[in-house]
Amino acid sequence: MILIKHILIIEDEVKIARFLELELQHEGYEVSVSHDGREGLTLALAHSYDLVILDVMLPSLNGMEVLRRIRQVSDLPVIMLTAKDDVMDKVMGLDLGAQDYLTKPFAIEELLARIRVLFKLKTASLSTKQPNTLSCGKLTLYPDKFEVNYNGTPIILTKKEFELLEYLMKNKNIVLTRNQILENVWGYNYIGDTNIVDVYIRYLRNKIDQPFEQKLIFTIRGIGYQIKAD
Repeated sequence: MILIKHILIIEDEVKIARFLELELQHEGYEVSVSHDGREGLTLALAHSYDLVILDVMLPSLNGMEVLRRIRQVSDLPVIMLTAKDDVMDKVMGLDLGAQDYLTKPFAIEELLARIRVLFKLKTASLSTKQPNTLSCGKLTLYPDKFEVNYNGTPIILTKKEFELLEYLMKNKNIVLTRNQILENVWGYNYIGDTNIVDVYIRYLRNKIDQPFEQKLIFTIRGIGYQIKAD
């Protein structure tokens, strides 16, 4: 059974959006269209698309902000479109997580070729992907399944507790400063009490260290925290 790829176009220029829609449909793709940034973001997060073609200049919410918000919750592939041949725009889009970038005007054949390459790369990645697990002693974390257990016993964590533990385990046996943790778990633009790191470390210890009468999470005085395993 061949699954039809579903592509979302977020483009405010109606003629361009319609042209892309017709060309993609001719290639056998299912296509949805939005002419507004905020509406497009809502669609992208509410449905299971295989790709988003995203214009930078959009009403209500620009393409960069749409991409940033998508990346907060999803690795949905995105190809950016812009009318400006601006290197900094391209760098910003790629840094935010876009898979590719095209400057208008572009040949439709080039866009179609880039879409085919992107889908081939994604298929190859899925076929070679190994089970994704992190371990620290008897503690095991499954990022793809949002599950944690200690020697087979499930541990229930909130989303932020899970993200903090995942970051610690990815950096097992490495001392991490509070600022490093704050930037990587809460985001570099987090505005709030920096003691939030200490609070969530305490939450993790209450759920991991204390119940199982062992110590994995260590305080490194004057620096930060470290999760250790022999």
